[in-house]
Amino acid sequence: MTRLSTGQADLDLVLGGGFERGSMVVITGPPGSGKTILAQQICFAAASAEHKAVYYTTLSESHAKLIEHLREFDFFVPGHLGSHVEYVHLGDLLCDNTSNDLAPMVDEVIRKAFDDQPAVVVIDSTKMLRDFVSDHDLRRSLYDLTSKVAHSGAVLFLVGEYTAEEAEVRAEFALADGILELSYRPREPIDRRGLRVVKMRGTAHVQGTHTVHITRDGVQVYPRIESLLTDEHQPDPGRVPTGIHGLDALMGGGIPHSDATLVLGPSGVGKTLGCLHFIAEGLARGERCLYITFQDTAEELISMAGRLGWDFTTAHADSKLVISHVPVGNLDLDGLASVARHNLTEGATTRIVIDSLAEMANTAREAERFPAYLRSLLGLVRSAGATLWVTSETRTIGPMEEPLAGLMFLFHNVIQIRYIEHCSAIGRTINILKMRNSGHDYTIHDYHVTADGVAVGDQIEQITGMLGWSALRDCTAPVPHDQDVH
Repeated sequence: MTRLSTGQADLDLVLGGGFERGSMVVITGPPGSGKTILAQQICFAAASAEHKAVYYTTLSESHAKLIEHLREFDFFVPGHLGSHVEYVHLGDLLCDNTSNDLAPMVDEVIRKAFDDQPAVVVIDSTKMLRDFVSDHDLRRSLYDLTSKVAHSGAVLFLVGEYTAEEAEVRAEFALADGILELSYRPREPIDRRGLRVVKMRGTAHVQGTHTVHITRDGVQVYPRIESLLTDEHQPDPGRVPTGIHGLDALMGGGIPHSDATLVLGPSGVGKTLGCLHFIAEGLARGERCLYITFQDTAEELISMAGRLGWDFTTAHADSKLVISHVPVGNLDLDGLASVARHNLTEGATTRIVIDSLAEMANTAREAERFPAYLRSLLGLVRSAGATLWVTSETRTIGPMEEPLAGLMFLFHNVIQIRYIEHCSAIGRTINILKMRNSGHDYTIHDYHVTADGVAVGDQIEQITGMLGWSALRDCTAPVPHDQDVH
């Protein structure tokens, strides 16, 4: 059966393909959650000259105010008012009704549904109809309305601010083929909005609460990644070169295809430079790459790469390199996953960098959800055949802690970069903590940061503190006779 699209691919995905024609859907949620914007957005997306959208208002905002508020959204087309999207005020039919009967209103909506054959019919707000009739009469009127409008093929939306308790007993919800529940949660620094499909008859909709952003594009829905099933993927044989001189040799020839690699290290140790090497190597091989960053902007990363001799400007302009800068204040797990998912499906992306995971985990403030989310994100990338390079910050001074306690097992490979004391100088070291199903070097090597980027140096023969009990120290450095090396 052909379904009515919302005009937004991700929302259609959540709904299981859109709305069934002839169905009745309740859109509910508190003030500010985006109900009216979503309903009007669907109207402008679905309406055509042959099958318009009819938007009925009861006793809510005036049409002039509704349209004025729409002008800030890109989906609003002023030239489609009347010809494609028609606003009709039901206030006179309700207020002049001396018999306390909704029959005049119901008859008018049904008549127009069959005369105009609209694709969409919206009544906003349905909850206000209770001011005019009893619950019994409203149930009877809504049954008459929904059953007859269904025969016209239009999708009927009833919009209202219902509480959870009202949703359990009101007739609108019992008669509905679908229920969309929008939510609004104040939280610093950015408030959170969500959408949950409570009910959608005959459809395998995506469960869970999905993130909602209201932008110039309107209500944007980002599917909850844990609810999306990914296909099993058989990785290609062979290795992915990192682009970091000397590192591939420590990893048995490079990273196995489709592996997720975690790079641990304190601030300033050279993690981001390693990310740039990984991306530059991919671009040199003609691959499409995605760089997700929470600190450095696209301009800063491109400039940094330019100083190292890599032309990221051209690759960025040609969409061979996509840089998604997400300020930590705006960080949202579902929004981030959506960036990765769309780049994987639309552009055959083969390399993805996330810099860094510690910021992502801490800023999102969804500790209980994060393990399942991370597992799903890694599965999404792997199922698409892409290779993931992720950084995560550790403590700079003192013993190294495990920043992702209980989650490091999700990564196929873990690389550790640390500072080391060389007498009165500070150096850097690198070692491979683990590689799943692959041989690798187990020793510690110098890690050099130069004007050309980063490179792996010689093995350090004598060193203490390897397991993080103290700072790394070069045992060849002279130590005062009254002190021990720990």
